[in-house]
Amino acid sequence: MKKRSVNSTHSKIDGTNCEVSFNFTELKKVYSDIQKKLESPEVWKDHEHMSRLMKVRARFAEFFEELKKIEELFEELEVYLELAQEGENIEKEWKEGITQLEKLLDDFEIRILLSEDEDYNNAIVEIHAGAGGTEAQDWVEMLLRMYTRWADQHNLKVRIVDILPGEEAGIKSVTFRVEGPYAYGLLKSEHGVHRLVRISPFDANRRRHTSFASVFVIPEIEEDLEIELNPSELKIETFRASGHGGQHVNVTDSAVRITHLPTGIVAQCQNERSQHQNKRIALQILKSRLYEYYKKQREKEFEEKYESTKTDISWGHQIRSYTLHPFKLVKDHRTGYEQPQAERVLDGELLDEFIKHYLVMKRKEKGMVDLVVDTGSAQPRSS
Repeated sequence: MKKRSVNSTHSKIDGTNCEVSFNFTELKKVYSDIQKKLESPEVWKDHEHMSRLMKVRARFAEFFEELKKIEELFEELEVYLELAQEGENIEKEWKEGITQLEKLLDDFEIRILLSEDEDYNNAIVEIHAGAGGTEAQDWVEMLLRMYTRWADQHNLKVRIVDILPGEEAGIKSVTFRVEGPYAYGLLKSEHGVHRLVRISPFDANRRRHTSFASVFVIPEIEEDLEIELNPSELKIETFRASGHGGQHVNVTDSAVRITHLPTGIVAQCQNERSQHQNKRIALQILKSRLYEYYKKQREKEFEEKYESTKTDISWGHQIRSYTLHPFKLVKDHRTGYEQPQAERVLDGELLDEFIKHYLVMKRKEKGMVDLVVDTGSAQPRSS
């Protein structure tokens, strides 16, 4: 059988004319260049650059491994076709192979869209209740459930860092970490205001209610990235935890809140067993928030975009609407993508389609359709 050779690939998102592509031959050349640099004694004198190249090499290796699996499955399906032509009954194996191939291609399609520096990092996610009172707090809990189920389906780990329960039901606010490869790259599409329309389970008259919640997503910076924190600029407070964690966290001052005085940025953690663990995680979150803050400040967008959206969680600002009554529909207002199976979206099953359309939209806005890997010297390609 003729060995399949892949030098380039194109992928089309269902229902759109958006395409993403990459040149496999060029990627192999970039990978070879990285290998040569790592073999040079000069690069080992610059620890930061060497570390960056090693991480990029690891991502390349993962990328090529996924592509190898797809090629092998293609070849396996070609064998099934030959057997079918010879009269063999291979219907079951064929269907299983096609299902597996569709899953691999879907994952690969999203992966080639994730090429920014922080995409590979863990994600720190905050959800805050907006207009709607108890309804909005219940909506926060529904969103937390959606992201938790979605993460489980992708073998990503969710760890609650801080949670403030509602007085009657639901959650006022929650901060959690999503740990695993490409967690931030996938979840950055969720940053914004989410609107829910449904018949209220808290209304005896069964009226329709509209609720809002804001989702904020930032990348967790790597621990070896230098973010200088002057101890004199930090206000560190301890208090008794109010969230989950059992008797221990409720009777000791184990929770920690750290305020960065020059910027007013606050990070707190209360869900670990000891004050030391809570302080360590709170510091890591603070560093991530400061990294994101200064990054956006350099781009001159932080004050106008981030803070304005953070204070107005109401009509006219939503990125996505989830309608459960009088009809069922989830619509993303940035991409125009719609999904009538609202329950499956809220179960985390169909969230990937919204993520995929968002990533394609952002790539087209930037005018880049080729896979870009920044090694510190490579320049992005534009079409």
